[in-house]
Amino acid sequence: MVTATAASAGIGRRMVPFALATIPLVASIILINTFLFPGATDTIVSIGPLAPTWTGLTAAAQATLRVLAFALSVAVFSLTTPTDDLLTDLERRGVGRRAVFVIGAAIGMVPRLVERAGEIVDSQRARGLDTEGARWRRVRGVVPLAAPMISSALTEVEERTLALEARAFSAPPRRTTMRPLPDDSQQRALRWGLLVFVVVAVAASVSGALGIP
Repeated sequence: MVTATAASAGIGRRMVPFALATIPLVASIILINTFLFPGATDTIVSIGPLAPTWTGLTAAAQATLRVLAFALSVAVFSLTTPTDDLLTDLERRGVGRRAVFVIGAAIGMVPRLVERAGEIVDSQRARGLDTEGARWRRVRGVVPLAAPMISSALTEVEERTLALEARAFSAPPRRTTMRPLPDDSQQRALRWGLLVFVVVAVAASVSGALGIP
């Protein structure tokens, strides 16, 4: 379903880096479960002291599918849904403005930190700090980079808080959404259908795990 959604949205090529980023985790899941699954005795083939099992391989395949489904679904969501549209629609549907602000801040935190880290590295290099070369020099250069990172993050939080208060962020009335997003009957029907599908899938998996026919 994630692959079909990505293909229909035309973001198949943009999904490739996200899929490649899961390779180390997927590889560790496959190796650990296949060779070290506890209690498994159905050996595939003996490789010296190692004995991969079919039970471990099955568990690894299931865990891999879960990891890929979660990671790629998050990637599809981030590539197809602008943050501003998400926050606007959440507030239109009645989510509190503080919760909306927290969600927006969490989504935008990583890109801002990466951008700020690049700016700090460039400024420290201009001051003569050696951030390249030997590994020990790079480790020693982390401390001069961490202090400006933390102080600038705290300063940004303070400035944003003052700006929000100046714009009546804590005012009790509900704000009016000036840019309503399209939401037709087909989209609503699809959302309800997906919700029913998720509920049925979860109920089936739970009943199967408990041995309920």
